[in-house]
Amino acid sequence: MPTPESPTSAVEVLAGSGGNLPAEATAIVRAYQRASKADATVRAYTTDARVFQDWCARYGFRSLPATPEAVAAFLVSEAEAGKAASTIGRRCAAISYAHKLAKAPDPTDDEEVRATMKGIRRRVGVKPEQKAAATDDVIISLLRATPDTLTGKRDRALLALGFAGAFRRSELVALDVADLVEDKDGLRVRIAKSKTDQEGQGAEVAIPHGRYIRPVALVRDWLEAAGIMEGPVFRPISRSGNLRRRGSTDVGGFEPSEPRLTTRAVADIMKLYCRAAGLDASTFGAHSLRAGYITTAAERGADLARIMDQSRHRDPRTVLGYIRRANAFKDHSGSGFL
Repeated sequence: MPTPESPTSAVEVLAGSGGNLPAEATAIVRAYQRASKADATVRAYTTDARVFQDWCARYGFRSLPATPEAVAAFLVSEAEAGKAASTIGRRCAAISYAHKLAKAPDPTDDEEVRATMKGIRRRVGVKPEQKAAATDDVIISLLRATPDTLTGKRDRALLALGFAGAFRRSELVALDVADLVEDKDGLRVRIAKSKTDQEGQGAEVAIPHGRYIRPVALVRDWLEAAGIMEGPVFRPISRSGNLRRRGSTDVGGFEPSEPRLTTRAVADIMKLYCRAAGLDASTFGAHSLRAGYITTAAERGADLARIMDQSRHRDPRTVLGYIRRANAFKDHSGSGFL
């Protein structure tokens, strides 16, 4: 049974309930899916495919190819079960993607499914849950809450670098020591691949030394304390406080890679220190580091283009949303008479 950690093609999952794809076609589809979609998307689509498959099996529908009536009924069932509109929309996208890869008619293109999805968005609502921005003052509070242990040094480096580079958590955990290039003004961090760069063209992010958060010094302190010279920058630490090392040589004779911190761990670390600093941890998440940098830069009057250089956003409208929230009370139109 495949797991989210070792995702199988959504098409393969659906095919198991009646798609009858030949093994050769399934292998091609799996390779194509892994290459064309981010790992997180593959995991989400695989989960969505299983949910749809189970629902179809329960009510006697065929999951691939599925009828528009079956898909519409499934989406309504998910809405009635209290699922968020964003989750239901993603499940619909997973069904569509699976059918397209299988070269089967896409049931989500049917007007009945579109109307159902539109009604769900209106009734359930589509406002995304936004995590609070961890601005510079919040980051400083979190850094002060970290213990002076190996784990504390790692977490200080993670929080400081994540904030300074406006990194996504997937980008943070993917960093290798070779991606950190020393510069007289700080660090040049190479991002080999990211959410908006699935082809792997890469990007370089400049991290200044800084005077208050000092991300470069904290990263150096962590690497030196852990004795990390190559491989993953951020790694798990055992309960006894020791760096976890790679396992024994695998059956094929290949040396396994050093373990990396997971994306989930980044969110857990963020919440841990929010609680330690006396903040409401439920309002913060891993994305708070990225949002916090953008918000702080906007509050300090940084140029939109320069903020986008650091955050690597492609659409300025996303960054403008942060800027508007950050400057909501600055030069307010009613400040002179309210």
